[in-house]
Amino acid sequence: MTAPAKIKQEVSSLREEIEYHNRLYHSLDAPRIPDADYDALLLRLQRLEEIYDLATPDSPSNRVGSAPLTQFVQVDHEIAMLSLDKVSDTKELRDFEKRIKKRLGVKKHVTYSCEPKVDGVAVSLLYQDGILLRAATRGDGKTGEDITHNVKTIRCIPLKLKGLKHSTRLEVRGEIFISKSGFERLNERGKREGKKVFVNPRNTAAGAVRQLDPKATAKIPLEMFCYNVGVVDGLKLPTSLAELFAELSAYGLPVNPDRKTVKGIDGCLTYCSSLLSKRNDLIYEIDGAVIKVDDLYAQQALGQNSKSPRWAVAYKFPAEESSSRVLEVEFQVGRTGTITPVARLDPVFVGGVTVSNTTLHNMDEIKRLGLRIGDSVIVRRAGDVIPKIVYVLNSEENNNHNEIIPPSHCPACDSPVEKDGDVLLRCSAGITCPAQKKESLKHFASRAAMDIVGLGSKLIEKLVDVALLDSVADIYELKIEKLAVLDRLGPKSSQKLIQAIEKSKTTTLPRFIFALGIREVGEATALALVKYFGDIESIANASTEELEKVEDIGPIVAQHVSAFFSNKHNLSLIQKIRNSGVQWPHFDTKSTRKPLNGKTFVLSGTLETMPRNEAKAILLSLGAKVISSVSKKTDILVAGPGAGSKLSIAKELGINIYDEREFLSFLDDLR
Repeated sequence: MTAPAKIKQEVSSLREEIEYHNRLYHSLDAPRIPDADYDALLLRLQRLEEIYDLATPDSPSNRVGSAPLTQFVQVDHEIAMLSLDKVSDTKELRDFEKRIKKRLGVKKHVTYSCEPKVDGVAVSLLYQDGILLRAATRGDGKTGEDITHNVKTIRCIPLKLKGLKHSTRLEVRGEIFISKSGFERLNERGKREGKKVFVNPRNTAAGAVRQLDPKATAKIPLEMFCYNVGVVDGLKLPTSLAELFAELSAYGLPVNPDRKTVKGIDGCLTYCSSLLSKRNDLIYEIDGAVIKVDDLYAQQALGQNSKSPRWAVAYKFPAEESSSRVLEVEFQVGRTGTITPVARLDPVFVGGVTVSNTTLHNMDEIKRLGLRIGDSVIVRRAGDVIPKIVYVLNSEENNNHNEIIPPSHCPACDSPVEKDGDVLLRCSAGITCPAQKKESLKHFASRAAMDIVGLGSKLIEKLVDVALLDSVADIYELKIEKLAVLDRLGPKSSQKLIQAIEKSKTTTLPRFIFALGIREVGEATALALVKYFGDIESIANASTEELEKVEDIGPIVAQHVSAFFSNKHNLSLIQKIRNSGVQWPHFDTKSTRKPLNGKTFVLSGTLETMPRNEAKAILLSLGAKVISSVSKKTDILVAGPGAGSKLSIAKELGINIYDEREFLSFLDDLR
């Protein structure tokens, strides 16, 4: 078919673009597009060349990699290091087997060797008389770069093979990579030392093997798996890949433990499915599986085409990275008041799903990425993990200069935004913020707070959804007739709930303060506030300086308490609750001496007679301090079944240990 001028121009542009990305990826280790985008460009070129008969010997569709870098000594591969054809679905894999059987002239099941397609850098290791003589990159498949000085720093690669005879030459081929944990450690060290943070393991490995200084390579935790051999002199090869891997392992070379030999293409599909399901649990990154004919004589009979063997294929998994563009950044208020930036993206298919938005976590992450609205970005989604932006592409080409500005007021209720620690933003309103409605209600009704029996999480969500609850004050406005018509509630259950709500109106001031859900004000802090100030009016009117005088309250908690009571909506809500009949007895600040003042308790394991939060509340009411970890300052450990390490530590430190029976007896003696 004669190609129109427009098609010829597209083919020319595709070749130029692919060559540009080839050099970035293979020679400079600085790719600007993800593998999925590159594969799409190459597939488009191959299809156009095939349809319009435009293939040429110098087309990148006939190349394996890219030209070697000139600063390295060049190495000519005696046997070309080929790339693999790729398939991405069941039909294409079955077509691969049909071609195998046709060329071999067989009808029976073919045996295959399956292994993970490790996302790394292909290398060749040449051993002379069992001694590592040379290591080289794949390069363009015919000529690579001598990287012997760097490969010798990789500890899993033996400098001398076990049991290899003299007068032998063995070329081993494999993939150099960085494990997931190794990559994390590398970046953690970079952050600590204020050095470069790497983008992904594959590019880091590629850069590491091309270092001019082997000392720099030695600092990168590189590993390798062997996947085949090239030149073999003075040795007799086994007849199958399975036997070859066993032999390589016996020489001391690393081989992938996740490989498997299977019968037929159905066995390959089962292997691929299993591998995909555990992709996130592997210690290294993969982008698919490699399927090879196991019989080495059959491999020779099948041969190769210009750039790939006919006896092997790469079964590609859904891409975990793809490129997109940031259209906008919105700030969302979470159920606990945390304000999180969310990027709106041009929809992109990645990791098996279409992604149109992703969290940016916090402003520090935005700063680290150097992200602005309009930037092209790489989006990653591994398995069921939430998608995230991993780096920005070509930020210098974004002329919009739309900086991302954090909000000064809550997007949901317009209350002032507070800084939570070094990086987080949070709404200062708390209980009155509509975005925090359901969580505030659940906390308010919980056992340690207002203790409204029967008003659990699911019922609260239902009551909010049907507009019977909008704030905690609405709890005391609920009526039997409105509750009774709801599914699975009925008159009897509604009556019990109303009775529990009525009972909760008689409470204590520490419980009520805790129920308000003020940030970082737990039961102990609520009790300390009440002990010091005596009434809620004094707490509400206290300055941050006065609040800091309370035991165990520092500047941050004091600021949270002050911000809460400075909010007019919160004050209005408190008054509305009190008007509904919620009350508590007067707290005498002059009579605060309790039997357990100055004593520190730790609760561990399961208490069968009473919930741990109830035990904690009793201890707090008696003046004790209840903490979560055992130390020399702990006076008593209350240990139920499953106490674990806390019990062991307490025994080592000689701390008093009560089981539940002894604890209950102890409480009875105090009353």
